Amino acid sequence: MANDTNKVTANAHWALFLLAVIYVMSYIDRLIISVLIEPIKLEFAASDTMMGLLTGVAFAIFYTAFGLPLGRLSDRIGRKAVIAGACIIWSIFTMFSGIVGSFMMLVLLRIGVAIGEAGASAPSVAMISELYPARLRGRALAIFGLGPSLGAVLGIGFGGILAELYGWRATFIIVGAPGVLIGLILIFTVKSPKRSASATPGIPEQGMIRTALTLIKIPSLWNIVAAGGAAAITGYAIQMWTPSFMIRSHQMSIQEAGLLMGIGGGGLAILGTLVCGYVTDKMSTKDSGWQLGTALVGTMISIPFAITFYLWPAGTAFTIGSLSVPTGFLFYMGFAFFGVWWTVPCFSAMTRILPADKLAQGTSLFFMSVTLFGAGLGPVFSGVVSDLLYSAIGAEALRYALVVTTALLLVPCFFLLSGIPKYRKQLLGNKPATPVTPVAHNSKPAIS
Repeated sequence: MANDTNKVTANAHWALFLLAVIYVMSYIDRLIISVLIEPIKLEFAASDTMMGLLTGVAFAIFYTAFGLPLGRLSDRIGRKAVIAGACIIWSIFTMFSGIVGSFMMLVLLRIGVAIGEAGASAPSVAMISELYPARLRGRALAIFGLGPSLGAVLGIGFGGILAELYGWRATFIIVGAPGVLIGLILIFTVKSPKRSASATPGIPEQGMIRTALTLIKIPSLWNIVAAGGAAAITGYAIQMWTPSFMIRSHQMSIQEAGLLMGIGGGGLAILGTLVCGYVTDKMSTKDSGWQLGTALVGTMISIPFAITFYLWPAGTAFTIGSLSVPTGFLFYMGFAFFGVWWTVPCFSAMTRILPADKLAQGTSLFFMSVTLFGAGLGPVFSGVVSDLLYSAIGAEALRYALVVTTALLLVPCFFLLSGIPKYRKQLLGNKPATPVTPVAHNSKPAIS
């Protein structure tokens, strides 16, 4: 049962901290390969399309295949064990990626990382919804939602430094090791929240596929899942290919590109995530439609920032210490701030419309869509477009491939816009869905 009592315990805050750390670790292990593309490509003589398949399709297919079964498992046996086990598994596979002898072996190990990560994200969102009341859930999920941004700072930013100092193989080993320890700490120090003992009325116990089909028929959930998948196509492509774009078009080193992307862009993404969580909680108290409206506004604003960044000519720069920063990177920082605004509102919206005993399964549909279309299509789409353009424009092909990919953000804007009235209507009760939990009206809030 979700925690809509008014007391939030120290255990809840500690659990949120560890879940956020695990989410960060998942993105470090997922994104670290973006700053390692060039040395891996050189060692194994791989094309951009092959690297897109490695960073995208190979990961996405298996993440998607295991996402719903592991979400269902966590709904049945509890969130904590599934999350901790998943973290330990993917961390071990990340470490093993540093000792591969062939490109195909690296593909297989990235598949192992994908299977492990499939068991963490959706159960974590479900667990947080059980630990925090609805009025605080947006901010709690914003802290959890820092995972991609902090993962970019550490995985891309400091990953570039590690790659320069120790090489790509040692980098995999170094970033994978902490996840094993964090998984064990979760197991032994966090008390699982109390959950509803009975199935949610109105949705009888069903098989896994039938449950998924039942949930996806919730009108606003369909829009949220579709918007997440469409937005992730651009998001993953930008995360994976922008370091290479900066190396190729702005003649930066791996370390310089990683520092700018990770610390500069990642830092603004962290701030954007926190601001988005606060704005979403405040605006949705006035009109429930703003739960998705903030995602729409942020995504729309982000598009011109990204396109301007990729089209900005090389050769204009300013210096920060000894680092030469392309002037166009200022526009990337604007994109980094607003480009994450589709995540937290979607997380929070799902916790309000999904049944309690199907929450991890429902949320896993969102993460499956994000990973299948984002990780699966985003990097390989940009890689294929880059390869197709290379014969005509040479080294600048990746620049224009990323412009085309950025324009695809208009698609999630359409899904969010059309989903707002459905979501508002559902919460107002005209098309009721079983809430995660009833709200207590007669007790005084313990915190605000």
